[in-house]
Amino acid sequence: MGNFSYKNGALHAEGVNLTALAERHGTPAYVYSRAAIEANWRAYADACAGRDALVCYSVKANGNLAILNLLARLGSGFDIVSGGELERVIAAGGEPGKVVFSGTGKRADEMARALEAGIHCFNVESEAELLRLDEIAGQMSLTAPVSIRVNPDIDPDTHPYIATGLRGNKFGVDHEEALEIYRLADRLGHITATGIDCHIGSQITSTGPYVDAVKKLLALLGHLEKTGISVSHIDIGGGLGISYRDETAPDAAGFAGVISDLVPARYGIILEPGRSIVGNAGVLLTRVEYLKANREKHFAVVDASMNDLLRPSLYQAWHDIIPVSERADGAQAEYDVVGPICETGDFLGLGRSLSLGPDDLLAVMCAGAYGFSMSSNYNARPRAVELLVDGERGHVIRERETVGQLMAGEKILPA
Repeated sequence: MGNFSYKNGALHAEGVNLTALAERHGTPAYVYSRAAIEANWRAYADACAGRDALVCYSVKANGNLAILNLLARLGSGFDIVSGGELERVIAAGGEPGKVVFSGTGKRADEMARALEAGIHCFNVESEAELLRLDEIAGQMSLTAPVSIRVNPDIDPDTHPYIATGLRGNKFGVDHEEALEIYRLADRLGHITATGIDCHIGSQITSTGPYVDAVKKLLALLGHLEKTGISVSHIDIGGGLGISYRDETAPDAAGFAGVISDLVPARYGIILEPGRSIVGNAGVLLTRVEYLKANREKHFAVVDASMNDLLRPSLYQAWHDIIPVSERADGAQAEYDVVGPICETGDFLGLGRSLSLGPDDLLAVMCAGAYGFSMSSNYNARPRAVELLVDGERGHVIRERETVGQLMAGEKILPA
């Protein structure tokens, strides 16, 4: 479990007892390990040492300012998909010149703000987007650096909702159309093509699909260069998976090394890891409210729900669920671990063998990525507190929301 381990029967994050954290700050609570986040990022950076490479953390995985600031201190770049994420990066001390802007639906105001900030590159996903960006850059008397996101039609063998590089997906431009898009970019007055980009999916557990994608990009670059169009970098995207249950995912260093060896030295490399940096660096703490049973099932009703962690309901994703305090005795039963939301789909885990009592604390493992960032206020539930452990100390990096804050911007019609 890396930086989460049992000591004298109590689960710790680094040197901090999670029971003590829960008693002090309540539950549900997200808890992250600084050491794990930094080690995961360094694995990428170290594997690319000695060549022109930029590791751009994918902000959508977890955009807490404290986490972004930790990565900015390490020299990380950032992959963003909205203007709001750009503002988060800037507020956290990130360098706009190390930001790549991805996403299929960039608004005009978002483009203008990114141009004003001086980002590294726009990952352009359609001809219409390219034309809009050229128009806005012209209005600002600027030139927009772009990379065309090419859809290489590679099957990443992952959940269909997070596969992004197949022909039927909304992302990028078809591989066969990319050459014409680059030719158009070359003719536009306020665009300069600096790179080529792809992103084939998320939670990918082998390097094979990436190798196939890079080979397609390199072949396309060969055609481009024959027409006199050259670029300086290849952006391979992110999506490297982690082990939630029994997956055997390649380690970040090995993956980055494979990509570094495959891409010729004349090109810079951009990587966009997210899940593999923060996924196993966070847990969700939750407390058992009630134990109940019917003729079919045992249920552990906990105080966290699908509004706190959506992945199990949305993707049928598995997260290990373990007790925060090990029990020396007690009979185990097979529980569905469910929340208080009024949906049958509100569960954190089904069919889990656990020895439980009311008020027991549970840790939902590998919850650092797409946990808090996808959380909501469904059923008027305030979002969880976020805590960051640094050695022997735990810090509040986002206070628990209040119901008053949820209603603060609402207005009742006049009588």
